[in-house]
Amino acid sequence: MNIDRFFEELDSYFEKNDTAGVDAYLTASLQTAREEEDYAAYISICNEMIGFYRSVSAFEKAYVAAEDVLLLMEELKLEDTEHFATTLLNAATAYSAGGNFDQALRLYRQAVQIYDRLLPAEDYRWAGLYNNMSIMLEKAGEDREAVDCAKKALAIIEKQEGNEAQTATTLTNLALVYFKLSENEEAKRCLARALALFEQGTGEPNEHYSGALAGMGEACFRDGEYEKALSCYERALEDVKRHYGENMSYGILCENCAAVCGAMGNEEKQKNYADKAREVIGHLQGNMQE
Repeated sequence: MNIDRFFEELDSYFEKNDTAGVDAYLTASLQTAREEEDYAAYISICNEMIGFYRSVSAFEKAYVAAEDVLLLMEELKLEDTEHFATTLLNAATAYSAGGNFDQALRLYRQAVQIYDRLLPAEDYRWAGLYNNMSIMLEKAGEDREAVDCAKKALAIIEKQEGNEAQTATTLTNLALVYFKLSENEEAKRCLARALALFEQGTGEPNEHYSGALAGMGEACFRDGEYEKALSCYERALEDVKRHYGENMSYGILCENCAAVCGAMGNEEKQKNYADKAREVIGHLQGNMQE
């Protein structure tokens, strides 16, 4: 199987924001790799599936792909390799996004053990691990540990040149934990810097731009700046839909918009956003139960 050609065609679907096409192409390509017994291609495709299904909130499909590829890699005696650690990290992030924190933490810790043996402390891959662990720990309510992990990631990323988008993403994650700790001024400082980094240069901002916008929406809402809050949330909605369609994040942002409209006294707009949130979240939860 020509893996370079696979990625070229896959990118063409992503460029068109054709999520149905991505799904179908990944499934067909995985079958081809299986039939050809091309294990390297199979592992690469499964990892792409994990990330894609996570991004569109199809978590059960992400879990199936994760279990499949990890089992294969174990059978191929790849447990003590960087590739296995990378797949563990990818799978853990999917479990974290789907709310399965115990499984996510187990996989993250397994990846840490491999990285400890194979990577120097300043290696950039540690930043990705710490960043994702921070996100999961925040969701699990371990906020102080989440801040510590995010700061470790930031310290590594800031030493590298050309990593503005990753720095901005890490600052956004850190801000969200500061919110939970009621350290609002620290959160706002992180978000202001993140947005500036995302918006510099030309072209479309990074796909994580919506997270910084949503965070600033939260900051403005807490300060009673409802017009600014709604503007940030609505821009985040547009960005999420452009990149991922109406996924779970889109539904949650609709809920946030409804809350802001309620605070503004705009009952009609509040109802419209609330109805949309129920539609999107209900549809996705129905899919997860199938």
